[in-house]
Amino acid sequence: MHAYITPSCLPLVRQHTVNNPVLPKQTKTMAFKIKNAQSFLLHLITTTIIITTTNSQTTTTRTTTTSNTLLGHWVQLQTSIGISAMHMQVMKDNKVIIFDRTDFGPSNISLSNGHCRYNPRDISLKLDCTAHSILYDISSNTLRPLTLQTDAWCSSGALNVNGTLIQTGGFNDGYNKLRTFTPCPQTNNCDWNELPQNLTSSRWYASNQILPNGRIIVVGGRSSFSYEFVPKSLNDVSFFYLRFLQITRDSNPGEENNLYPFLHLLPDGNLFIFANRRSILFDYNRNRVIKEFPIIPGEEKRNYPSTGSSVMLPLNLTGLGNGSLLEVEIMVCGGAFPGAFELANKHKVFVEASRTCGRLKVSDLKPEWVMEVMPMPRVMPDMILLPTGNLIILNGAGNGTAGWENAANPVFYPVLYRPGLADPLPRFQLLAPASTPRMYHSSAVLLPDGRILVGGSNPHRIYDFRSYPYPTELSLDAYYPDYLGPEFGGLRPVIMSVEAVYNTASYGGLFSVTFALREVREINGIKVTMVAPSFTTHSFAMNQRVLVLEMTAMEEVGNLVYKATIRGPTSLTVAPPGYYMLYVVHAGIPSVAVWVHVT
Repeated sequence: MHAYITPSCLPLVRQHTVNNPVLPKQTKTMAFKIKNAQSFLLHLITTTIIITTTNSQTTTTRTTTTSNTLLGHWVQLQTSIGISAMHMQVMKDNKVIIFDRTDFGPSNISLSNGHCRYNPRDISLKLDCTAHSILYDISSNTLRPLTLQTDAWCSSGALNVNGTLIQTGGFNDGYNKLRTFTPCPQTNNCDWNELPQNLTSSRWYASNQILPNGRIIVVGGRSSFSYEFVPKSLNDVSFFYLRFLQITRDSNPGEENNLYPFLHLLPDGNLFIFANRRSILFDYNRNRVIKEFPIIPGEEKRNYPSTGSSVMLPLNLTGLGNGSLLEVEIMVCGGAFPGAFELANKHKVFVEASRTCGRLKVSDLKPEWVMEVMPMPRVMPDMILLPTGNLIILNGAGNGTAGWENAANPVFYPVLYRPGLADPLPRFQLLAPASTPRMYHSSAVLLPDGRILVGGSNPHRIYDFRSYPYPTELSLDAYYPDYLGPEFGGLRPVIMSVEAVYNTASYGGLFSVTFALREVREINGIKVTMVAPSFTTHSFAMNQRVLVLEMTAMEEVGNLVYKATIRGPTSLTVAPPGYYMLYVVHAGIPSVAVWVHVT
């Protein structure tokens, strides 16, 4: 028996209407009181609860994958990839690393050539002949198993300057582990490499951010109130204490609400860190808090297990030569109310999630949060920036929190958010619904072709395919935004070449992009954007970054063939070195990306 709780009846009924066109069977509304509920619930004289009783005759309500009125559509790419996609990273060779835990028993895909993994410290299987990681080929929609030696459960990662995935932490024998994966498009036989060097502190539920010097900062983790850098230098201090992480931890057992802190490297070179409800501007070079920002309005917690999500909105580098300053804005969406974790974890009562998003213009002298309301409540949302500069919010649940069996009412409808749209026009727009619940331990990434790859969802301690109503999910889907519709084919740019010295986009230097169009609608509105590929897990796309580059010239060099001269990113702090996906956007329709090395 599951209970859904909301401060008033109306929002919950509206939520069911939006997310699940058919209300669950055997549903009733009644007053409900729970002993020792958290203080934020005590002011309610009567609390409206929807209790759903499930039995063998009850069927899961799922919406369809297509819509005649809502934008975009969904395609299932794989019914099973053999593992649940807890972590994802797009690589420079147009492949995606996907991996899960190693400590739950066998997966549904075998290692190649009869290989097995022997690990005497593994909690479940000492000898395991199944894979817990795969390499997915975007163009061919195929995959091959990889060998993950230590447990990467709830770990983090970032791409280094050369495009190698640096993967940090995990659980058990993976607490302090460093792993790498380097693409090998010529041989296609590369695999995980476990480094002999370890992290200094346990990094379970930590976050990563690549820095201007090419190193990666690893922040936080369960009971780890510190940060450290990788790779290590000879004279490095092992780790640095960060009091902010300690004071943002909630005291309730299991409910820390500051795990997987949101990290964003700001163009001034400092780090924006958000945990629970608080945020700071942090100088990691001097281990000094420069500024504490206002607390985000509302009671909702925003970090694990009250999991929300966060992005830094696109950085517009055009028109900065006339003394204008670069505007930098952070957005945080979703989360859960105080007490929601305990109610879900102990009583299976699922409090309605947060409906709000906050925007904070950190480049202002006195930043203040501006709050907006999403079309529906959401916990465990993924926020993915598009090459157009818009944002898609997808996945997650309408009630509960992250954690085993701690959420209900999956949110099938993605939402498009247009950050540049001026009031009073609505910035949020409902999109075509998915048909697969993507809840705890699901993930999403932007692909070079403009689709969003979505996988995972396993709210159980082991793989459980019979659990009702949310079984372990091994499928892989793609959401096609409306800009990929066939009616826009003529407007879609096709990049023919990128001309740059040594095939790199140098800082402040000029390079050119030649592209073709079949139909011209807004040639003066052409823009070129660069997107840093994210490492996504637990509803946070680490290192995600979108830059709108300055265009200095545009000329027609052939029939419907154009050459744009582009200025590279202004500094290492605006665009940390590494590989980026470069898109040409015409009339709101992006090209397929080409990979550009910024160095």
